[in-house]
Amino acid sequence: MKAAVTTELGAGFRVEDIDIDDPREREVLVRVKASGLCHSDLTVSVNDYGVPMPAVFGHEIAGVVEAIGPDVTEFVVGDHVVASLVHSCFECDRCRAGKPWQCTDPNKWARTPDDPAKLSRGGERIEDFQGIGGFAEYSLVSENQLVKIPEEVPFDAASVLGCGVVTGAGAAINSADVSVGDTVAVFGCGGVGLNVIQGARLAGAKTIIAIDLAVEKFELARKFGATHVVNPADGDTVEQIRALTGGVGVDKAFEVIGLNLTVRQALESLAMGGQVYVVGLQRPDSTFEFEFDPDLMVGQNTIQGVHMGTSSIKDDIAMFAQFYLQGRFNLDDLVSKHIGLEEIDEAYVELKTGKTARSVVVFD
Repeated sequence: MKAAVTTELGAGFRVEDIDIDDPREREVLVRVKASGLCHSDLTVSVNDYGVPMPAVFGHEIAGVVEAIGPDVTEFVVGDHVVASLVHSCFECDRCRAGKPWQCTDPNKWARTPDDPAKLSRGGERIEDFQGIGGFAEYSLVSENQLVKIPEEVPFDAASVLGCGVVTGAGAAINSADVSVGDTVAVFGCGGVGLNVIQGARLAGAKTIIAIDLAVEKFELARKFGATHVVNPADGDTVEQIRALTGGVGVDKAFEVIGLNLTVRQALESLAMGGQVYVVGLQRPDSTFEFEFDPDLMVGQNTIQGVHMGTSSIKDDIAMFAQFYLQGRFNLDDLVSKHIGLEEIDEAYVELKTGKTARSVVVFD
């Protein structure tokens, strides 16, 4: 099959012919129909997070089940599916407690280094990032990472369900438990940030403040539910947020960029008892430091890390797909552009400039 292979850190995504194994045990072979470009793939492809190289990145895929392993029970050939990078064994204490996003044995069903490679090139093993490797014509995925979706959901829109949607909307609905009447600030209006915004709107937030330096994102942010927008270039970000909340600050602040500066701004923008939810992926060498401030104790504020929107993917992805079909959830406007497999590098340049929410590789 054809796949976009990254040979070393920062080398980009080069289309090559590689081999893919047959599904074993609980694996499902998916014919990829659409693969979204999440910024995390770019970040991990240029920074050393310990991912072996060469590798095929891409983890937002939607497609059709082509073949199944002998132990697969949940899917049949022809099913329309979405993959997610949430690995859950569904057998550990956390999974059985209904918290699969906190699985203590996420690689239970993964192949070991002694097993035959899922992906290879001339006998050389190629890593499939997060067990998906979605920048390719086919993907070999554990059934625990797949969710069946209605055939009425278009593949391009469906592809963003597995990461951008559950991470963003899940952060608002599951992690932060945004409630009716809450005030919310969202730092970053990319694909994930837009989903935080529409998740907060769905949950009933009365004020949703979108913060970004790229003013071209503001129209889309408002379309997804932002009631106000803040451009840091117009003045002190925290002061602007406090002015929009009558000096009080926000109940929930979401950092979706992955920068220490915006984590600090999110913390400083909180109201009494408010929480910061760190959603954005930080560089592996980054640190967060701040001087002790008694106001942090008096204000009873907290900072919480968020992993994949605290999502139970089997339930949440299916739920958002139904919301989409009911007209209650916007997926179409998340897809800014359709591209070919050979256009990934160029599309990531556009993503960094803020020109697109999500580019999606589409296959015939």
